[in-house]
Amino acid sequence: MTAAADTPVRRPAPATPRVSDPLAETVRLFGAHGSVGTRTDAGGDWGLWLDTCPGAAMHLITSGTVWLEVPQEPRRPLRTGDAVLLPPGTAHGLSSGEGVRMGSCDRAAASLARDRGGVVRLGSGPVSARFITVHYDLDPAVSQTPVSMPGAVLHVEAARSRKLDATIGLLCDELSHPEVGITAAVNSLVDLLLVQFVRVVGAGGSGPAASPWLTTVTDPVVRDALALMHRRPAYPWTTADLAAAVRVSRATLSRRFPAALGMSPGAYLTSWRMDVAAVRLRDTDDPIDVVAETVGYGSSHAFRRAFQRARGQSPLRYRTVSRMASE
Repeated sequence: MTAAADTPVRRPAPATPRVSDPLAETVRLFGAHGSVGTRTDAGGDWGLWLDTCPGAAMHLITSGTVWLEVPQEPRRPLRTGDAVLLPPGTAHGLSSGEGVRMGSCDRAAASLARDRGGVVRLGSGPVSARFITVHYDLDPAVSQTPVSMPGAVLHVEAARSRKLDATIGLLCDELSHPEVGITAAVNSLVDLLLVQFVRVVGAGGSGPAASPWLTTVTDPVVRDALALMHRRPAYPWTTADLAAAVRVSRATLSRRFPAALGMSPGAYLTSWRMDVAAVRLRDTDDPIDVVAETVGYGSSHAFRRAFQRARGQSPLRYRTVSRMASE
């Protein structure tokens, strides 16, 4: 691997630093956006089909049992204290049981409930299940979304989620009493829930099957290599540098990194640099040459070529378009 053909003249590899947390760095830069949460009370026979929300979905069961249906997967019960995270755009249904008619989401009722701190009511019988549904968007500037975009449905059962339960309580309180800053508060709580999902699923040994990024929780070699690149994206890392810094052989890193993330360290570094650059272009007024230097390019011309290849438009064009989209 080479860090990039257009990076500055190489400097001596740094001494092995205190390793930071790559998940924390990712959440800091690329946390949840536009999170909206809805509390629901359900009873009797009821069903809800969700297939028009492009963002990711999270369902948190605060009492009772809710059945989850996802095409091509077995139906599964979600019980009190359970939490489930679904990839963006996943069509799915929630219901009281098998054979009930699935209705569509009443967006107007959900919006009114959120504004007033109320609940959406499903079914006509006494309330037998309560749950929170959260939808959130991914930052369009980001190509690497390890925390917020799993590759499959992640289901965490109550027995494995004590910290998750405490966070759900805070979220429920925010939604019950909406005040100034609620969007920021819900975004932050969703970020915390996502990290807790990663911790619980990764600790259970089922992470890699659900999302390659979960491997970073249990593989210290991959985790530490990621942390180094995240902390110093401008440094001209090579696979040999990274391997030496995390104290493994180059062959070991070359084998374990792609096995976890599906790409080489060099490819990941380039992608990470472009993500960091995209966020800076959108959110700051830094000149192009400053952004280029921040992510390891010795000239703005070299950076422009790399960014054009990665994002299909020049840095200046990207800055203009991304800011117009966020207005």
